[in-house]
Amino acid sequence: MMAPTTDVLRVEDLSVAFQTRGGLVRALDRVGFTVGAGQTMALVGESGSGKSVTAYAVMGLLETAGRVTGGRAFLGQTDLLATPPRTMARIRGRRIAMIFQNPRAALNPIRAVGKQIADVLLRHGGATRSNARDRAIEALRAVGIPDPARRAKAYPFELSGGMCQRVMIAIAVAARPDLLIADEPTTGLDVTTQAVVMDLIGAMARGSGMATILITHDLALAAERANRIAVMHAGHMVEEADTATLLARPRHPYTARLIAATPTAAGSLASLQSVPGGLPDLRQADRLHCRYAGRCERRQDACDAVLTMRPAAPGHAVACWNPL
Repeated sequence: MMAPTTDVLRVEDLSVAFQTRGGLVRALDRVGFTVGAGQTMALVGESGSGKSVTAYAVMGLLETAGRVTGGRAFLGQTDLLATPPRTMARIRGRRIAMIFQNPRAALNPIRAVGKQIADVLLRHGGATRSNARDRAIEALRAVGIPDPARRAKAYPFELSGGMCQRVMIAIAVAARPDLLIADEPTTGLDVTTQAVVMDLIGAMARGSGMATILITHDLALAAERANRIAVMHAGHMVEEADTATLLARPRHPYTARLIAATPTAAGSLASLQSVPGGLPDLRQADRLHCRYAGRCERRQDACDAVLTMRPAAPGHAVACWNPL
């Protein structure tokens, strides 16, 4: 029997809204999930489903128009959503870190990458002025960058996209955080480099017992890399299960549609099915409790009732009044 997994992050009823010129956008509504030590949880869904907003809310990095309107997010015993900004600044980088979608935009363009890693080590990793540079070079070596002493002096514009992503990984794991959030970490990379980057993240997680949240719209990537998958649609969590169970027997109609729309090596273009309809307008105050109802072929009168995640099987939850 496997030993129980210690929860590193527990998110409960997370709700986020953005004030825009067009009205209040309720971007997240009562989102909840847990990630255990050494575990990879994938958040999947279409663009606009709320995956990145979830990550930014947990990290305390929402833009000024956004605010958390409810919920809790426990990193161990610390509720990140109730933590003062100055304390969060100490937690970010040390206990929780993030790999951003666009590494070139996330890196400082006028500071050598070695110095950027050293900055994190000095602030969060216990480095000293005398050894920070050497430790930064070792961090670059650990992520597979050749000739790390020379590359440490390079600026982001002098490196390829894959190299910049490796630098981002080195920065993120420099202080050995408890939790790593990887937000679309393979965006803009060729297939070979994608595999290298994901192998690297996986190896570092296994080596340190670090929990990982993988944010992706690519269900095939999630299937290959994650222990568990949580499916999001229009700011709702609609299904969560271990990877094998979710792929073999999806219970939510949206999950089934995503699986049918995912290319496979053995399949053909003709076999792919699109997800009908589009995301609802989240500015509407009188929208249905189920945000998928407007594009769902299984909709019934009961779908108008208040909706929550319910057990479909041990370790498998679904938010649907008429599941598959």
